[in-house]
Amino acid sequence: MEKIRKQIVETVKRSENILLMPSTPVDGDSLGSSLALYLIFKKMGKQVTVVCADPIPDAFKFLPTTKVISDEFQGTKDFIVTLDCKKSKINTIRTKLEEDKVNIIITAKKGQFSANDVSFHHGENKYDLIITVDTGDLQQLGRFYEDNTQMFTQIPLINIDHHASNDHFGKINYVDIMSSATTELLIPLIQDFEQDQDTKFMDPDIATLLLAGIITDTGSFQNANTTPRSFAASAYLIKHGARQQEIIQHVFKTKNLSTLKLWGRILSKIKVDEQHRVVWSSINEKDLMDAKANPDETGGIIDELLSNAPNSEIVILLKQKEDGVISGSVRTPNESIDASQIAEMFGGGGHVQAAGFKIESDNFEETEKMVIEKVREFQQKRMKAGVNFAQPETQEKEESSEQKSPKKHPEKKEKSAKKSSKKKSTEKKESKKDEKESFTDFVIKANMSDDESTELEEDVIYKFEE
Repeated sequence: MEKIRKQIVETVKRSENILLMPSTPVDGDSLGSSLALYLIFKKMGKQVTVVCADPIPDAFKFLPTTKVISDEFQGTKDFIVTLDCKKSKINTIRTKLEEDKVNIIITAKKGQFSANDVSFHHGENKYDLIITVDTGDLQQLGRFYEDNTQMFTQIPLINIDHHASNDHFGKINYVDIMSSATTELLIPLIQDFEQDQDTKFMDPDIATLLLAGIITDTGSFQNANTTPRSFAASAYLIKHGARQQEIIQHVFKTKNLSTLKLWGRILSKIKVDEQHRVVWSSINEKDLMDAKANPDETGGIIDELLSNAPNSEIVILLKQKEDGVISGSVRTPNESIDASQIAEMFGGGGHVQAAGFKIESDNFEETEKMVIEKVREFQQKRMKAGVNFAQPETQEKEESSEQKSPKKHPEKKEKSAKKSSKKKSTEKKESKKDEKESFTDFVIKANMSDDESTELEEDVIYKFEE
């Protein structure tokens, strides 16, 4: 990862006009990542543009500098008509529209122009670098990608993401599926920029943007993707002024009346398939109109469904949008069922326990039936394959462990624990030698000395490692 980060630093240094593109639909992680990089690059004196095809949800408008994000984008090169004026001089130029055509009328002072005097070409690209954040594939950029596909092959592209389904579409791919959020990935990258520029870039606004990504993607540290590294990263950001309570208040504790009405409709339409352990709900255009809400106001409700449906293994929320697109969100309670595999059946992707997809369709009811039927088939195949519904991976590991180790060796286990503890204690001492502030040097201690059941004699240290 360090080598990739150095490539990013050098590429950014050579670039002057940078285009930042968060994925759609936007969330706290994609917004936090793009806006944090925007502030960093502006401090470096770069020309920076942030564009997003979808509107920013109200819950995230409190984030610093959201107003710089534009929903309009002209990425294509200018089409230039060149007229050779060596033989004749121009008197006037005017245009005339005729249905779907435009006539450019040029009047010469003397003589006349001919077709041989006219040539055509494209102008230069407006940007010399594109950076996508929190984007599993280019289709997640929406209409901006669909309308400018050639641009993404002509301009160097840096792909920064943490999704397991990422297809590494960039010239430089900074992808780490072990990170809880894309913003978590940016912290060591920002430190590399600081070291290269010999300047301190991290400030309370940037720290708040980065923390917003971690908090939203981990569900305020409740989701399974929360790791010791997530806590270490968050502690580092709070140390640098991140406004944690501001994030919690706006994202989790503030709900519009329209949002509450919409959530009520979703909860009232819950359907359960006990045989296949699938729970799902949906909202259509009428639900949105009656609640005076937009599809983005469903954020968080699917996680509520998952946490309040203990016997379910797959939770799905389907949303009908105005542009003839039906989006789906998928959640699973544990890693034994891969949510990204389910999403991939419909052209989507994501993480093991959280994924999404989009389907172009004007028939919401038929699409809902098709999706649920395919999910049932997915579950049936698992059942026929002999996969138990109760975390089969854990059971298999336990069975394998019993077969390989029929007898326990407490003495060996104790020695191994002591050896591991001493090794981590040595790492702790060595880290003190480096007085330079570094995110990778920030540690969290878990004191286990009061726990009589543990065999460890020293503190266990969870250390952030790249």
